[in-house]
Amino acid sequence: MDFKGEVAGRYVRIVAIIALLLGLADAARLLGVSSGSVSPLQTLGTAGFVYLAIFCLARLFAAVGLWIRASWGAVLLVGATAVEMLLYLMGNPDVQMDAIGFAMRLVLLVAIIVVFVLSIRMRRAHD
Repeated sequence: MDFKGEVAGRYVRIVAIIALLLGLADAARLLGVSSGSVSPLQTLGTAGFVYLAIFCLARLFAAVGLWIRASWGAVLLVGATAVEMLLYLMGNPDVQMDAIGFAMRLVLLVAIIVVFVLSIRMRRAHD
């Protein structure tokens, strides 16, 4: 993918910022910032804690990859977000999110798919 163009680069960096903010919000949930004195392990359960940690790390690494305009960042972001949303939609009790979190992940997924589609179209136009 070619993220070197000015407009594409800005768009990808905006997506990277959104991914970074979602990753940091997940990290805050892992640390129990909003749960008071209750342990995040008790709130989420062991499996839920592990799922959230994996998706959090994947999203943070993907944000860095997108920021440096590496194609692996986009692939990692699509993979992690798609798997997380699929688990949530299939009713896995260990993957928890609210409506705003689901909407943000959906926006993130659509935004990065738009990057994929545009890069394929631009590559075909140059060939």
